[in-house]
Amino acid sequence: MIQDTKLTPMMKQYVDAKQDLPPGTVLLFRLGDFYEEFFEDAEKVSSALDLVLTKRQGVPMCGFPHHALDSYLSRLIAKGFKVAIAEQLEDPREAKGIIKRKITRIITPGTLIDNNLLNSSDNNFIAAVYPVDDSHAALSGLDVSTGEFFFTPTVGMDTVSSELARLGVKEVIMPESGAENLRRSNNFPDPGQKVLWTELEDHKFDFEYCERHLRIQFETSTLDGFGMRSYPDSVRAAGALLRYAEENLRRDASYITSIHRHSFDSFLEIDSTSMRNLELVSNRNDGTKNGSLLAVLDHTSTSLGSRRLRSWLLRPLRDFSGIERRLNVIEQFVSDPLTLTELRETLGVIRDLERITARINVGNASPRDYIALSASLDAIPGIRTLLENFNANLIADCLQNLPDFGELAARINETLDDDPPAQLGDGGVIRAGFSEELDRLRLLSGNGKSMLADIQQRESERTGIKSLKVKFNNVFGYYIEVSKSNLDAVPADYVRKQTLVNAERFITPELKDLENRILGAEERARSLEASLFAELRQFALEFTDAIQKAANALADIDALAGLAECARVNNYVRPSIFEDNRLVIEGGRHPVLDNVMSPGTFVPNDLNLNRPGYTLRMMIITGPNMAGKSTYIRQNALLVIMAQMGSFIPAERAEIGLVDRIFTRIGAGDDLSRNQSTFMVEMVETSNILRSATKNSFVILDEVGRGTSTYDGLAIAWSVAEYLNEQIACRTLFATHYHELTTLPEVSYPGIANFSVAVREHGNEVIFLRQIVPGRSPRSYGIHVARLAGVPDEVVRRANQILGKLEQTPDSARDVVRDLANQPRPTVRKGKKKKYFDDDDDNMLKLIFN
Repeated sequence: MIQDTKLTPMMKQYVDAKQDLPPGTVLLFRLGDFYEEFFEDAEKVSSALDLVLTKRQGVPMCGFPHHALDSYLSRLIAKGFKVAIAEQLEDPREAKGIIKRKITRIITPGTLIDNNLLNSSDNNFIAAVYPVDDSHAALSGLDVSTGEFFFTPTVGMDTVSSELARLGVKEVIMPESGAENLRRSNNFPDPGQKVLWTELEDHKFDFEYCERHLRIQFETSTLDGFGMRSYPDSVRAAGALLRYAEENLRRDASYITSIHRHSFDSFLEIDSTSMRNLELVSNRNDGTKNGSLLAVLDHTSTSLGSRRLRSWLLRPLRDFSGIERRLNVIEQFVSDPLTLTELRETLGVIRDLERITARINVGNASPRDYIALSASLDAIPGIRTLLENFNANLIADCLQNLPDFGELAARINETLDDDPPAQLGDGGVIRAGFSEELDRLRLLSGNGKSMLADIQQRESERTGIKSLKVKFNNVFGYYIEVSKSNLDAVPADYVRKQTLVNAERFITPELKDLENRILGAEERARSLEASLFAELRQFALEFTDAIQKAANALADIDALAGLAECARVNNYVRPSIFEDNRLVIEGGRHPVLDNVMSPGTFVPNDLNLNRPGYTLRMMIITGPNMAGKSTYIRQNALLVIMAQMGSFIPAERAEIGLVDRIFTRIGAGDDLSRNQSTFMVEMVETSNILRSATKNSFVILDEVGRGTSTYDGLAIAWSVAEYLNEQIACRTLFATHYHELTTLPEVSYPGIANFSVAVREHGNEVIFLRQIVPGRSPRSYGIHVARLAGVPDEVVRRANQILGKLEQTPDSARDVVRDLANQPRPTVRKGKKKKYFDDDDDNMLKLIFN
């Protein structure tokens, strides 16, 4: 960087502003009509945005027009940049010396508040992770755009990873020392997506500092009322997170009025692997919403409802009464389709009240935000009227938070123009007739401009110069411009002001006097508009808490109405919820496939686990590839999630015993970032299931053990099935091609039964019937699938020849199953791990895995 002694005053101002920023933050520096970047920032930004990089006096620089800020800013944030914006604080026409500038905001992926930078259907969470040790941490999350703020007690790092993934966190802050320790321990949380990690100085997580800051924010003498008394590490995470957000906003964040505890005991837990495998909110191909369960369920009318529905889907309830409250509302909506239709149309008027309120509080709301707020508030009485006759406790609770906002709506409507410009500085924001003084100044300004047109016409006629123009710039104000070829006709009373290559500019006393009147009126009008707008903002701030509560109620109402509409159009039924371990689904359909396939073409299937009078915990499911095993097991996991989020489901009838956690082991893929092979990933996921599942969990497994040799894989699959059935006793769907496992139900393994996907053979053809039936499949038909995939005929014929030879070998593996079934299991004494390998093997494994 150039030495300070060589810097111009403006560049010195830039360097001083840059030095006050956190490391790695690029600075967008307002210079007139452009945002400029210099030095290393210019090189980074020009590369990221494909801008032309130039040099002035040896200093690299690039820039873009100020009106294109939103477009370029969104691209920078998407690429993971932290961006600071330095704005001009003075009108260049009135500034004496260098224009004063100030950093007004620091924008990071987790602290976005501008509507055009946010996805209306998703929250935009930033999280703080405070490591307690190498495998546990306290977590806090904040959506700056809505004010939602939460904390968790100390939890395992696997839970932290799942929560970051569930929330779709864009940025995570953590103390420097904690990050270093976690990296060394290989327990760094993995949210399963690209996230900006921001490490802060350890002192910013100081307990007393964080506790005091939270109390000041919430205007309380203690944090006990928020349930934080016993969680000092959570206080550290939440306090540091709030302070970081405020430092970036550079504004008051008074709209963040509370914090709540995320209790994992109240929700059906779904780890990040299962979220991904089940494609709950995004598909596995391109990561978009298309093809996900959320895409099927989301019939909401507002962005509020869409975000709420997503939250419900990723955090289904484990509370019987809570589920029933939602189902009761949906049932009433479905039974009254006319009211449902009218309600959804009325909800469609509601704009994003949460984010509008946040922008009003930080002073970033546009005039159009206020108009949207007014229209939304005006719709609330109609929603109340439609819902008052519904007999549902949840609706009654919502209505209590939907008061009459007529006073605020009226104030907005009488203050602002019906169609104001996007920015306050553009003028014309305040309604004509609201302020007599503003109307007078506007009239003066308007007449002045008309008089300018008169001067131009009169002077053109007086001088005979038809090309004569009256123009304006910030340096000279209003002036008369005459081309060089007409200078001989210029009158003596014209005062020369500037000479150009092809023209000269002049002023006259009359023009100067009119300029003072026009610019004075315009400036006073802008100042008065800003003052009246500020008064409206101050009035609106008084309603912050009430609007936030109303937004929360409207989000619930819209999410429920959307689920009811989904149930109505797709012919879903209400599931019966029980507080036991039954899982009975008759005529169940995969919600996504049923939605995209032609009506009536998806083949429904039943599921009967632990139904009253019938103890069946595990289904061993065999059958061909492509026949529908994976679809069936995923389908039932999705139906459980839908039922416990309070939704109707695609089935003829369902009895769902509450599930505490859902686990999936599906698909194959390595994790190169963690140096894990495909099989290692499979085993890590399997280990997590075996160590975390309880008797109330629901586990679906697809081809466990397939990533290693045949007998290794079979042994692992067999042992896993035993453990799930005997030690955990949870509800399990186990799809496999290891046909030897079908012997398990035939020996002393109560609670396990064989099922298969029905097929019909016709000559050399195999027809998949997509029906799950009792009994095991005779074979996997893998060669048939290979032929369908286009494998050359020569290879297919040779494979059939080899298969025929292999099938003549006695089925010794099933004999082994029978022999081992009644043998005592190996035991491991507590406190001492069993040694499976000799010393040479141990040394080799250390070389491999370290």
